Amino acid sequence: MKKFLLLPFILLIVIACKNEPEPVIPIVTPSNFAKGADVSWVSQMETAGIKFYNTAGTEQECMALLKSIGMNTIRLRVWVNPSPAWNNTADLVAKATRAKNLGMRIMIDFHYSDNWADPGKQTKPAAWASQNIAALKTSLADHTASVLTALKNNNILPEWVQVGNETNDGMLWPDGKASVNMNNFAQLVNAGYDAVKSVFPSAKVIVHISNGFDNSLFRWIFDGLQSNGAKYDVIGMSLYPSVSNWSTLNTQCLANMNDMVSRYNKEVMIVEVGMSWNNATECNSFLADLITKTKSVSGNKGLGVLYWEPEAYNNWQGYPLGAFDNTGKPTVALNAFAN
Repeated sequence: MKKFLLLPFILLIVIACKNEPEPVIPIVTPSNFAKGADVSWVSQMETAGIKFYNTAGTEQECMALLKSIGMNTIRLRVWVNPSPAWNNTADLVAKATRAKNLGMRIMIDFHYSDNWADPGKQTKPAAWASQNIAALKTSLADHTASVLTALKNNNILPEWVQVGNETNDGMLWPDGKASVNMNNFAQLVNAGYDAVKSVFPSAKVIVHISNGFDNSLFRWIFDGLQSNGAKYDVIGMSLYPSVSNWSTLNTQCLANMNDMVSRYNKEVMIVEVGMSWNNATECNSFLADLITKTKSVSGNKGLGVLYWEPEAYNNWQGYPLGAFDNTGKPTVALNAFAN
């Protein structure tokens, strides 16, 4: 009889646990297309005295300014042990808090390096330099979970998380170099994927490759990852055309996006774009066309378009592909995000 007397109490406990609220991350729908920017430089720029202004010449906080011209998403990079400390966990949390308070959607971009990681370099963090693939997987997973837990503790819920940045030939070289050992690269992707899902089960994990127009590159990487059991949710792309070739590259990028959807049954997203700041009119045409094309991807699986560091101006860090003029105002290029 005792077991029957306990049954109502057990049921009450189960019901209570089921009714406990869980964090909810917004679901991307065709009517909620991601339009945004990576503004990871913003805290460093502000510390250097750089200011931002709307088209009327009124000073405005950078993220709020971008929101006012139609953006809804902020992307932020994170480095492992950078010196100086820009893009470390504390800097990331501070910027992500600002984005959250503005109601912006958030993407986190793990470089898994102490500095820039891109197609030409995927340098291990100094603290991981002597590690083999087994140790690297543990370090990568621990770093990923630690950073995301810091965000969670501040009630910040990223919608997307990149496991690596422009990993055209893998990451954490030489161990994770895809052209040398695709299986190692897939294992690292999976270590990151599992770490992301352990903190934010609903966040979408992105594998990010540059040159979104290059279908052969994407097939090589994602065929290799697929054959080695890699887990991810979204294929991320960069696209940096010139004034003379943007129309051709956009067309090729759309064909590539549709191929990725049909070949791997994954969603796709343009996570980085840019064009020379002094070609603002042409950049506007490029962006408007790319946004239209990404929205047209089959199955409504084109999730969004993000500009890389549009707020960079006045030769900040020598970067010429921002979308603000030298008075600190957004150029007409960014009008493409308004509608």
